[in-house]
Amino acid sequence: MSQSPHRRRAATAMIVAGTTLAATALALVPGGAATASSHREAPLIADAPAYDNTDVYAFVSPENPDKVTFVANWFGLQEPNGGPTFYPWADDAYYNIKIDSDGDAVADTTYRYEFTTDNAAQQNTFLYANGPVESLDDENLLFKQYYTLTKIDAYGVETVVAEGQAAPSNTGPASVPDYDALIEDATEPVGKDGETFVGQIEDPFFLDLRVFDLLYGGDLSEVGQDTLAGYNVNTTVLEVPIDEVALNGDGAANPVIGVWSTTDRAANVTFGGGVEESSGDYVQVSRLGNPLVNEVVIPVGLKDAFNAISPDVDATIPAVVERVTDPEVPKLVEAIYGIPAPATPRNDLVEIFLTGIAIDAPTLDGTAAPIAADLNSQILNADADPKTFMPSEMLRLNTAIKEPTTLAGEPTEASRLGVFGDDIQGFPNGRRLADDVVDIGLLALQGAALDPAVVTGPLSGGDEVDANDKGFDTEFPYVVAASNLNVNDEANSQGDGTVAQGRTNAPATDPASSGGGMFDFLGDLLPGVMTGAAGVVLIGAGAGRHLREK
Repeated sequence: MSQSPHRRRAATAMIVAGTTLAATALALVPGGAATASSHREAPLIADAPAYDNTDVYAFVSPENPDKVTFVANWFGLQEPNGGPTFYPWADDAYYNIKIDSDGDAVADTTYRYEFTTDNAAQQNTFLYANGPVESLDDENLLFKQYYTLTKIDAYGVETVVAEGQAAPSNTGPASVPDYDALIEDATEPVGKDGETFVGQIEDPFFLDLRVFDLLYGGDLSEVGQDTLAGYNVNTTVLEVPIDEVALNGDGAANPVIGVWSTTDRAANVTFGGGVEESSGDYVQVSRLGNPLVNEVVIPVGLKDAFNAISPDVDATIPAVVERVTDPEVPKLVEAIYGIPAPATPRNDLVEIFLTGIAIDAPTLDGTAAPIAADLNSQILNADADPKTFMPSEMLRLNTAIKEPTTLAGEPTEASRLGVFGDDIQGFPNGRRLADDVVDIGLLALQGAALDPAVVTGPLSGGDEVDANDKGFDTEFPYVVAASNLNVNDEANSQGDGTVAQGRTNAPATDPASSGGGMFDFLGDLLPGVMTGAAGVVLIGAGAGRHLREK
């Protein structure tokens, strides 16, 4: 819960300077199980995927420049045919989107999603749906989840701003003939001028995960494959007026915000007799701001602790700070590819990760900030108080940049490379769905913020996955409908975006020959047959599990 906000004044102007800017996120590190962005990034959360943040996006609404859009995803690596339980939201969790408008590393606004499940109609069948589902209230949909969205202000005052039903998992073209219709059905108003969508989507993160094989094969031979093509995630998409989340309610004077998402769950979870019970205070078990931070910045020994701490603690932990000022990835690049690592300490990365980019951004060692530009630090807000600013890891967005803009301040086409593509609306100024954060991150880690030659150097091609396998929508909620094609399908393995259905207007596929698998096929063959069957209960003793706050 946030403390009372500081009402701040500072004579700083929001001027974007014409200079080389940097991007954030780490892209490369060998080790453990394959992960993507923040999918399965730490030992404890890997055992609880329903609570695991995977990605956060924050960008000015392409439909309304007076609004800001947040996309927060959970439960990664969802194979579309993963029945019979598929991929529910947890009932014992708070799914949070947090915004810091004044730079003290404490949330001034929190949007909290809480879920309840109604699966009474499913108790005498193994099916998720027993006939075509054409709307959220369709009786053929046997598993339904509902949510409450609560806005929590800086004083801890809670206001319910929306209630709705989440779009279900896309179990296949026979059970779900038109997922776009369910997306529309699951979009709800938030307050007077906002809206939200909650449901399953195709994972918008794109990259080649063969980075874990000696950084793309040790010779950049293993690139060009979108490993996540065809996988789904659960999402909350929220769009609200900028003034609702800006410092003092004034987005014009205070356009920079910091954004991160967290998951809280009950501290005690026990299993026994086929029943799961949760009790105790809610504790934070997952956290995500900039992509790839807990994957490859934070060492294994600190990953679970990092998931449990709040941003205001970050700069007080020497082991965390050292991973920013002396990062591992450039050393690995030097060892494998012979490209010299930039000199340390990396105060350019301190700006990128911990303060936002600003000429007067504070550095941890008291030296001048090395990136000579004002872009996206809350210290630039007119009402901010520099004395209470706290370096911390979060995704920072300057909402005053309404469209793709060059360093010189001219309108331009959006670039997947964000600031390195001469487009300062892009990452690390927030994160748009199409921003190529892996390639941007690699360039930044190699020192492109201070040496523009890195952008055209030997690693300029990155992983050669330059876009998502399916294009994003231009209308809210902007994301792509959940895939219903198994991930081993040739269309997904080649990354050409062919799907049985979705927001890309792909050709329809015959459900008898392709698509949803057994749980979809039986629903098509036997609508309603299972509803009167006798239930079978399997009881087994489960070991208790206790999640402790680190």
